[in-house]
Amino acid sequence: MVSTMKAVRFHGQKDLRLEDIPVPTLKKGFVKVRPAWVGICGSDLHEYLGGPTLTPTTPHPITGDQVPLVFGHEFSGVIEEVGEGITKFKPGERVCVQPIIYDGTCGACKEGLINCCYSNGFIGLSGWGGGLSEHCVVPEYSLYKLPENVSLEVGALIEPLSVGWHAVNLSSFKAGDSVLVLGGGPIGLAVIQALVARGKAEKIIVSEVSSQRKAYARQFGATHIIDPLVENVRQRCQELCEGQGVHVVFDCAGVQAGLDEAVHAVRARGTIVNVAIWEKPCTINPNVLVFKERKYLGVATYMEGDFQQVLDAISEGRMSPERMITKKIRLDQVEEEGFQALIRDKENQVKVLVEVDSL
Repeated sequence: MVSTMKAVRFHGQKDLRLEDIPVPTLKKGFVKVRPAWVGICGSDLHEYLGGPTLTPTTPHPITGDQVPLVFGHEFSGVIEEVGEGITKFKPGERVCVQPIIYDGTCGACKEGLINCCYSNGFIGLSGWGGGLSEHCVVPEYSLYKLPENVSLEVGALIEPLSVGWHAVNLSSFKAGDSVLVLGGGPIGLAVIQALVARGKAEKIIVSEVSSQRKAYARQFGATHIIDPLVENVRQRCQELCEGQGVHVVFDCAGVQAGLDEAVHAVRARGTIVNVAIWEKPCTINPNVLVFKERKYLGVATYMEGDFQQVLDAISEGRMSPERMITKKIRLDQVEEEGFQALIRDKENQVKVLVEVDSL
């Protein structure tokens, strides 16, 4: 008789189902984890509203899986069992999951750029299960042990925080620089926290329209808030930064109007860092970059080491992300109290966490 478990699977646009599916089989080099807490990501929401786009509709080249798929790529849990060859982990240890799936053989992987793998995917979006299930089997490389003073709830925040951390790492940011962050959502807040953890930013300016997210941005360390509906972003940045503008812009919004302002809000030889995933193509006039020698940089998720650096920053008290958690729900409430709540009440929600063990 095949053992089954509860899991939330994505079948297509606006089609999430809590189902009974087979418990995944443990194999060599993999670890069986019981998910504890799972964050609902903006990419999950985009997939729910307009997908399948990120989720494969034909067998994924690495996992071999396709829709329907278990959702959930921001999660923590407890190790239940380890596969053959595993020596770094043991049952009972608390972990968070770095969900990148990579082939290890392409040119990008051989250069250490696993986040840029030409066949890449994500646990919880591309196969190999996901956090919104009672059991998940993941490769050993994806696991990071949680320090004793980091809770399982916070463990579910390490993935989005690592996106912000990686963006700051790859940017041209240095001590004494001023920055503009477009958007005060989860990734914008992650960027702010990464900057604060380093303790070196001269000014952290945030452009955001939501009153609640403005408040969150201030709580996490923004020094100035701009409402783009009532203020001129480029002019305000120039006023705040010696008439030149900021050194670095982090675009965490992915909105054309924001990009239009960003290219003028950054000073000569400054850098615009695109962190956002865009829902549709945008336009940019290269001359705006060329004549001021500005740079436009795309960053993708995170690299090996980013997760550990975030865990160290939290454990050492340089980051305190608990306030990002604005709602906790059960596995059987994912669609109505999670996805639908984020659609209806986006302004007041930052991170909704799902407690898997609540059933």
